[in-house]
Amino acid sequence: MAQIAYSKVWLFPGVAKHGCDWLMIRTAVGNNERLYNKGMHEPGGLEVVTTELVRNCGYTYEEYKFTADWLLANTEHRPLIAIICGSGLGGLAEILKDQKVFSYSDIPNFPQSTVHGHAGRLVFGTLKGKSCVCMQGRFHLYEGYPIWKITFPIRIFRLLGVETVIVTNAAGGLNEDYKVGDIMLIKDHLNMPGFAGNNPLVGPNDERFGVRFPCMSDAYDPDLRKLAKTVSAELGYSDFLKEGVYCVLGGPSFETIAECYMLKRLGADAVGMSTVHEVIVARHCGMRVFGLSLITNKAVMDYDSESKANHEEVLQTGLERASQLERMISRLVEDIGHNNSNIC
Repeated sequence: MAQIAYSKVWLFPGVAKHGCDWLMIRTAVGNNERLYNKGMHEPGGLEVVTTELVRNCGYTYEEYKFTADWLLANTEHRPLIAIICGSGLGGLAEILKDQKVFSYSDIPNFPQSTVHGHAGRLVFGTLKGKSCVCMQGRFHLYEGYPIWKITFPIRIFRLLGVETVIVTNAAGGLNEDYKVGDIMLIKDHLNMPGFAGNNPLVGPNDERFGVRFPCMSDAYDPDLRKLAKTVSAELGYSDFLKEGVYCVLGGPSFETIAECYMLKRLGADAVGMSTVHEVIVARHCGMRVFGLSLITNKAVMDYDSESKANHEEVLQTGLERASQLERMISRLVEDIGHNNSNIC
């Protein structure tokens, strides 16, 4: 019988496929997840009893709940606000008090961050007296993950009781008025992968999370954007605060000059490789969303330019703006109100 190397094994009781319990195995090769019939656990691998079934669809509600219940059982925090840190912005989690930290590798079902600048930790704590949870590292299409796995944490947040999601990212500036170091409040997005049918809501809809056809015209909460403008003015950040449209691409290659021209004509002010998938699922679940992009580099728009986009520049700009972002988000969290009426 075949021996399969594994890194973590989870059994989901009550989840049946053709009358059998299944084991979830995170294989040691790549980031593939496969389902196997329950077999014999031996040192060095798992002895498989029957043929493997490759998972090619989304998680079940029971699997989401299994993970949420595991987290609730291992922390006393009950977060109302979730913060997702973009590349180089993981320091935002350090402002939380009374922290309870989990490595992604220890959480049932959680994907693993593979990108430099994404620590791969889920941090619970309080900020300005409010319970929060912060992702130090997100997941991307270019890491090889299917889109339903990229957005897995968002539905976990909903089951934890989160009502507001703050998404941050590092982005390239397409708008000629933007400078490196500017902070852009996201007012709308262009979902380029979605144009090709790669949307996190594709597949059977679970009404326990949301409706089949959710509205996205108000994806980014206007009241939270208004609050952010007020907070920024009080902090003296108005000179580098912008508001615009964020466009997501699949990556990992940066954009060509022709692609930058196209995106600019479509109305994009900034471009990146994340965020939008998370926002769609958060809105599907009924959570409010506030988004901001740190402009870490200017998109190359000149064929004679010697400038080249690179990830090191992205991380460096994140470090330079870290303190301002921390103060801005702290004040924003302090002023956000919640009604506790949307618990899933």
